[in-house]
Amino acid sequence: MHNNIIVTKFGGSSLADASHFRQVRDILTASASRIYVVPSAPGKRYAGDDKVTDLLYRCHALSSHGEDFSEPFEKMCERYRAIHSELGLKADLEAELESIRARMSEGADADWCASRGEYLNGLLLADFLSWRFMDAAKVIFFREDGTLNSEKTNVVMMALLADRVPSVIPGFYGVLPGGQIHTFSRGGSDITGAIVARAVKADTYENWTDVSGFLMADPRIVENPREISQITYAELRELSYMGATVLHEDAMFPVHKVGIPTIIRNTNHPDHKGTLISLELPVEPAVPAITGIAGHRGFSVVAIEKAMMNSELGFGRRVLQIFEQYGISFEHMPSGIDSLSVVVSAEALSPHREEIVRQIAEVVEPDSLTIHDDMAIIATVGRGMVNNCGTAARLFSAMSRSGVNVRMIDQGSSELSIIVGVDDRDFETTIRAIYKEFVG
Repeated sequence: MHNNIIVTKFGGSSLADASHFRQVRDILTASASRIYVVPSAPGKRYAGDDKVTDLLYRCHALSSHGEDFSEPFEKMCERYRAIHSELGLKADLEAELESIRARMSEGADADWCASRGEYLNGLLLADFLSWRFMDAAKVIFFREDGTLNSEKTNVVMMALLADRVPSVIPGFYGVLPGGQIHTFSRGGSDITGAIVARAVKADTYENWTDVSGFLMADPRIVENPREISQITYAELRELSYMGATVLHEDAMFPVHKVGIPTIIRNTNHPDHKGTLISLELPVEPAVPAITGIAGHRGFSVVAIEKAMMNSELGFGRRVLQIFEQYGISFEHMPSGIDSLSVVVSAEALSPHREEIVRQIAEVVEPDSLTIHDDMAIIATVGRGMVNNCGTAARLFSAMSRSGVNVRMIDQGSSELSIIVGVDDRDFETTIRAIYKEFVG
């Protein structure tokens, strides 16, 4: 009986070829606690290479139009054949490939085609490790509308994996009520891994990829940013929402919900400790007050002014209903006594701009209504900022010294982040200025 249970998920770059399979085996066998593994489909081996999932989508696009899909299909086959032969595996790969080719010829849908990447990689990895193969179609269940049926998934998976037999569960896909294969969005193997971790009540969920965890800022903007050794789920939620991507955003929920810590680790540097994500962490005096900085360009601000707005019941609701009507969600909504600003994606606003302006003018009769374009939003996040009265002053002083004009300020009640809006052209300058102030 294993006292500690670690669920591991390996991304496509970690299982791209036979040598990566050997690396993965070494990582798994280094700890007896690692008894459940969730593989992605093989990723790129080098720049310009194809991801297997992309090849499978290409096969479907061609077959669905009655066109010959043999070129991408053969490329896909060669990837698996190379792994199979180099590792001397016993699985009947050719029978599986022939079966997939036949289903594609008969018009298999996109989700089924795409899911075969993980399915085949799972079969080969289970063969290589001499572990049990557990088809995700037996343990991951979706509802009719395509949303995850987490209750059924958890109950079935818990029962099937309760025997603690080391198992390979392919990521990315599951099954609809009618039995058809359904996939998560791209990167969805992260979600499968988190679901498995929850079901087996794992002590840790390890997400192995090609980076050594999270960095405090985008390395394309800040030179050699410091690594984040520890972060809370709440901080990560703020940073990933603002564009810091290593982990699929939906992958946080299953493990966050039950308090299982996640560690992001690098398959190519298995001795690196990576980034630990957990529910609560202490604020360490020696660590910078901020955990990370992330942001997005391309926002518009719809600024509404009206005297005595604050005493007009339902004013904000009526404004937001107009955006809702056009399927536009707002990012932030800073307000004053006589002013309200709605920050939205410029791309989402663009097709409906004139109609929205007209409707706002009609519905709430503002004194003025203007739209400011080309705004970037930057979130500075950190549990060390809470109750630290000097953080905001330092942040705005740093921006001022760099000649950046602040167009919007928004701080949530949690005090976990300070969000600023600046001109698009000041985006990178702002991130560098904030990083330099807090990290050096």
